[in-house]
Amino acid sequence: MRPGATHRPRRRATALEGPTQERQRNKSALTLPWVTFKYDGSTIVPGEQGAEYQHFIQQCTDDVRLFAFVRFTTGDAMSKRSKFALITWIGEDVSGLQRAKTGTDKTLVKEVVQNFAKEFVISDRKELEEDFIKSELKKAGGANYDAQTE
Repeated sequence: MRPGATHRPRRRATALEGPTQERQRNKSALTLPWVTFKYDGSTIVPGEQGAEYQHFIQQCTDDVRLFAFVRFTTGDAMSKRSKFALITWIGEDVSGLQRAKTGTDKTLVKEVVQNFAKEFVISDRKELEEDFIKSELKKAGGANYDAQTE
């Protein structure tokens, strides 16, 4: 550092909107099955939220990149539990530079969304199918005691 210069902390190129952190820490946010975070310029802001998974899929278009925190119910008739997934969607028409930046920007989202069973990075709409995500969450959950016979 030059003599007489003051140290200024470096600012990240992408920022996460402050109120988002407080809102997501509020436990009532977990009552919704899904919530997205999207880009507004170089700031990641709250996006859509909803109850139907199909409505979430509609947000995933070829020209956007977004992050989603999604709750799924897994288990059998005897034991149901909620599993959470962090989904990073990168549409096929997103530029290479934006694709690369999404990976580093995800660390900002992970500061807010910290508890999830599995993380997905998806560009193919087929991988957004609910059954596919649920089966991957089930695998991530460890032992499977469903439908065992003696």
